Amino acid sequence: MPKILDQINEPNDIKKVDEKFYGKLATEIRQFLISEVSKTGGHLASNLGVVELTMALHLCLNLPEDKLIWDVGHQAYVHKLLTGRKEEFKTLRQFEGMSGFPKRKESDCDAFDTGHSSTSISVAMGLVKARDLSKSKQNIVAVIGDGALSGGMAYEALNNAGRLKTNLTIILNDNNMSISENVGGVASYLGKVRTNTTYTDFKGGLEVALKKVPKVGNALVSKLKRSKDSIKHLMIPGMLFEDMGLTYIGPIDGHNITQMMTALQSASRVKGGVLVHVVTKKGKGYEKAEKEPWKYHGVEPFDIKTGKNLSKKEGKNYTDIFSEAMLELGKTQENVVAISAAMPAGTGLIPFSKEYPKRFFDVGIAEEHAVTFAAGLAAGGYRPVVAIYSTFLQRAYDQIVHDVCVSKLPVVFAIDRAGIVGNDGETHQGIFDISFLSHIPTMTIIAPKNGDEFIDMIQFAVKHDGPIAIRYPRGRAYLGLSEHREPIVYGKSEIISNDGEIAILAVGSMVQTAVDVVSLLKEHGMKASLVNVRFIMPIDHEMIKEIASTHKVIVTMEENVKRGGFGESVSVFLFEEGIQGVKHINISLPNEFLEHGDQGILREKSGLDAISIVKKIESSIKN
Repeated sequence: MPKILDQINEPNDIKKVDEKFYGKLATEIRQFLISEVSKTGGHLASNLGVVELTMALHLCLNLPEDKLIWDVGHQAYVHKLLTGRKEEFKTLRQFEGMSGFPKRKESDCDAFDTGHSSTSISVAMGLVKARDLSKSKQNIVAVIGDGALSGGMAYEALNNAGRLKTNLTIILNDNNMSISENVGGVASYLGKVRTNTTYTDFKGGLEVALKKVPKVGNALVSKLKRSKDSIKHLMIPGMLFEDMGLTYIGPIDGHNITQMMTALQSASRVKGGVLVHVVTKKGKGYEKAEKEPWKYHGVEPFDIKTGKNLSKKEGKNYTDIFSEAMLELGKTQENVVAISAAMPAGTGLIPFSKEYPKRFFDVGIAEEHAVTFAAGLAAGGYRPVVAIYSTFLQRAYDQIVHDVCVSKLPVVFAIDRAGIVGNDGETHQGIFDISFLSHIPTMTIIAPKNGDEFIDMIQFAVKHDGPIAIRYPRGRAYLGLSEHREPIVYGKSEIISNDGEIAILAVGSMVQTAVDVVSLLKEHGMKASLVNVRFIMPIDHEMIKEIASTHKVIVTMEENVKRGGFGESVSVFLFEEGIQGVKHINISLPNEFLEHGDQGILREKSGLDAISIVKKIESSIKN
């Protein structure tokens, strides 16, 4: 028999599939995803868990007229398959290929570009109001995970949705996971709802019994149904969503297509906000992902039989080094505590959490709370280290300014994945943190040139009396320049070499590239000095003055957008000091969003590889 999946070439083609083949189609989708993601890498476990849910949504909706909004969006692979993008999967997350997240430029069926958590209900509310103002008839459905419900923005939107007098369907995809296991009160609440059958068993049994009562049985059942709200409040813990003004349906088996279609059809008829609680299993259909879903959340290419990563990368990455350094700090400094926003594994804090469980705090997907929580800990005499990816730290900007920096509190921000991240694309690149942090008074920003200096900087940061951020890249730690390990002095850069008329001031990860630039320039008959910037803020003004007095060209190099970056700050300083006779070349990323693709390819396309930089230096000098 030919594959059912081969019949899905356009949106809504799934509606042509006989319902007796739904199970076969679900199996084929899982096999396809496992096969393709094992080659390209990507988000696997989350997509395996929503196969039947996505099928039910596509069977009930009419895309692209109806609007389906995926929270975060990394679980939209099945949606992409069912909208005719099967052939594009060979290019998944590759440069100029198919994105791993919904993208409106890819398909009209992708209603909104997503990448960060807890946003879908707000977007859906906006689309509902746009629909009503336009007097159109679309169905609007938001899909949000239980992990995303730990984000405060989701509750702001739920509070607003409870006042709706027109239809909005919210699907709560409850798999008891975000990236790591969910924590906090929301997870506890959903766990109780998920496992509590008291209400449904009680109501069903009571109806059967009452109907047997002569003459008055049916009337009693009718009265029972009218009083269901009070019974729900009595029998189900909290009834949180009903109390917020939403109609609650569930919990429903998220792998039973018929049940979900019935629930979705019922939800679409309600004149108000409806929350359909669907319970799914993350990683379903691939045994290894079912057992350890966090390991298969985001994967590199892997061997399907063994689950083993096929990427041949030797040496420790910066996250590994951070993990080990935090363990060592935990031994010697009892006032050091660690905070994660639902990513203890991704940020390397699992070992610390096991060794010092009372000094580790996972606050869930709640970056704003994480930062202000850290401020409270710092005010209480502790040294909190908040480990958050650069792209997610953006979400806590006000808290960094208002709650940490105004009071000069000693909070350490460990900014993982700073710079070009790669395959997850625009919403995940860490290319703005220098810009949004460097102008905040009292904030110190540092970046290590290699793994050894990273360790030194972590130790320096937890002793610093004020807010301090360490930005470090994704990937293997640079091992070069190990002979250069001068003690870190506040606000001072490190002179690696001093030779020639060109001076290269490299920030963090760009030091490795700068070493290659110096070597290439030498081959081209030009000598260059090399400075490891170390301190992005405050800038080492004395070093710049000295370099400007002995060199004709200053080249700044950073993995951040140009606007608001280190290079721009150097340009301003040179201008304000009236320093003339020295040319400044700013090597940085363009002021635009950077698409998905391999890190090396993106650096080359952005002009941040050594060959491109040398060409730019030579061209600038000639002009």
